[in-house]
Amino acid sequence: MARKDVPTCVLEDRLSDVRDRVKKDGWGVCVVVNEERIVLGLLRAEELAGDPDQTAEQAMRPGPSTFRPHVPIEEMAAYMVEHDLPSSPITTLEGRLVGVLLREDAEREAHRLHEAMHAHHTAEEKRGG
Repeated sequence: MARKDVPTCVLEDRLSDVRDRVKKDGWGVCVVVNEERIVLGLLRAEELAGDPDQTAEQAMRPGPSTFRPHVPIEEMAAYMVEHDLPSSPITTLEGRLVGVLLREDAEREAHRLHEAMHAHHTAEEKRGG
């Protein structure tokens, strides 16, 4: 479910370079990582629109909300809606980037699972189960 092709950058990258790369790849977010792909921060559209001479470190949102891959999609979707997060990094326990979950993907999958669960219960009721 997490998109693994999300753009990444390092602390020293110039915002203008990051912005160009993110836009070219069709994204609205960039994850700031170190050489081990540990998530250090996040650059969303607001930050990407900032001073082009800033570094990623100067512009980023440090310590972004992240999820572990084992968290149920319904829980992630609800949290993202409640906190108005358009996306959230998915990381390992060590904080290493796995990918980015887009809220629209999370909501769509949570809805699909809800519908599937409802259909399953309806079928059981019809069978008398």
